Amino acid sequence: MKKEYDILVIGSGLGGLVSALILAKEGLKVCILEKNNQYGGNLQTFSRDKLIFDTGVHYLGGLSKGQNLNRFFSYLEIMDELELQKMDEDGYDRISFGEDNIEYPHAQGYENFVEQLIKYFPDEKENLENYCEEIQYVCSQFPRYNVVGKDHYNEEILHLNTKRFIESVTQNKTLQSVLLGSNFLYAGDSENVPFYVHALTVNSYIQSAYKCVKGGSQISKLLIRKLRQYGAEVHKHSEVSEFIFNENNSLVSVKTVSGKEYFAKQFISNIEIRSTIKLIGEERLKKSFLNRVLSWQPVSSCFSVYLVLKPHSFPNFNYNIYHYSSEEQVWNAFRYKKETWPETYMLSSTQSTQYPDFSESLTAISYMDFDEVKQWENTFNTVANEHERGELYEQFKLEKTEKMIKALEKRIPNLRHAIKRIYTSSPLSYRDYIGGFEGNMYGYMKNSDNPLKTMVSPRTKIDNLFLTGQSVNMHGILGVTIGAFNTCAEIIGKETIDNHLRNIF
Repeated sequence: MKKEYDILVIGSGLGGLVSALILAKEGLKVCILEKNNQYGGNLQTFSRDKLIFDTGVHYLGGLSKGQNLNRFFSYLEIMDELELQKMDEDGYDRISFGEDNIEYPHAQGYENFVEQLIKYFPDEKENLENYCEEIQYVCSQFPRYNVVGKDHYNEEILHLNTKRFIESVTQNKTLQSVLLGSNFLYAGDSENVPFYVHALTVNSYIQSAYKCVKGGSQISKLLIRKLRQYGAEVHKHSEVSEFIFNENNSLVSVKTVSGKEYFAKQFISNIEIRSTIKLIGEERLKKSFLNRVLSWQPVSSCFSVYLVLKPHSFPNFNYNIYHYSSEEQVWNAFRYKKETWPETYMLSSTQSTQYPDFSESLTAISYMDFDEVKQWENTFNTVANEHERGELYEQFKLEKTEKMIKALEKRIPNLRHAIKRIYTSSPLSYRDYIGGFEGNMYGYMKNSDNPLKTMVSPRTKIDNLFLTGQSVNMHGILGVTIGAFNTCAEIIGKETIDNHLRNIF
């Protein structure tokens, strides 16, 4: 018997799962296909030494009652089951530079954000208040940022440049760098990136900042549980290898590597946009669209070091540290010299379940160009499909790990003595597990000179194929969630979606 679905979703990253659940809640027959062993894309975690490590999601913003992500997650019926830990209210992020021992805080709540920073910049109160007002205003101009409301972009806002904006807020060079200090969250080209990317990213965390207890994969697990309750099918180890079209250029079905065929009325692609293009076939797309997408530059990838710590050997800290070799480094942190790597890193701690005052693990992440691992680009290695990359690659990772630990020890002397075991991931790991082009962290680079270049409609030229996920418009948990609601609005209508969301307090 040929089985046909209303909606077939390719890829189980956050965008795919949220889109699928919104549509399953409408009573549509939904099926999701995932190529990997684990669902969730950037939400994936891995377990080592009985500890859980996040690959992508280290903290979440906007989750307090009434805030936007809380409302979206409430509609998806997962909010009440999330296990969350609120981060340090007086500094969920701490920014530091070079040899200077000061850690400048980003605090939760707009008043508190200002209050904590004027301890270090007493003359900047008004400028900091203006900054907070401005990021809120820019966010309010975005469709669905306030859950219901605007349905189009204010183009003037899109052209605001982060560098020019931050320089207009304050003349104080150190404060400029502090305000940009968490730009790791959007892969840090503060010279060219549109200000809206900065504002959308930072604003949510100032509203509220939480860690996912037991890792970000609990979000995908809860979404999948809900999907099954609504009758959706979810299949892993099901990599789509072919799109089948009819003579009207409509998508009829997809085939997987194992030869199975899945039929549907409508399709949503939640995989990397270049992979989607390959499956569609370039000849079916407009040259102008193809050239535009293929000219996008992926944002940087990264190298992560996961440190398992000896019991009660290292005090826990309930915030993230963003460290830069200098204040200037903040403007384009992803451009680094190999000899002096890592010139910047993000460091986060996971609290020990047995000894709450202590940390059980640390994660340190720094930028890494795909070029550094290019010699191994033809090797693939996942849990479902294991392949060794050889001794040279292991040596490469060891050398990078040693450099990272040395850099960390400049700020945390004797850290080495607390380490029990070390694990790493490189741009190749991000590429193979998450599917990002060249292992990029957050899709593609955006530029304030031409912001529409990297914006793509969820609708494609194939009338029953839609797009969602981080390579389409905004990245991050909030950005991708909003994107999924926008994708579904194209399928079931904006009014339907808005009416549902209005009922969430």
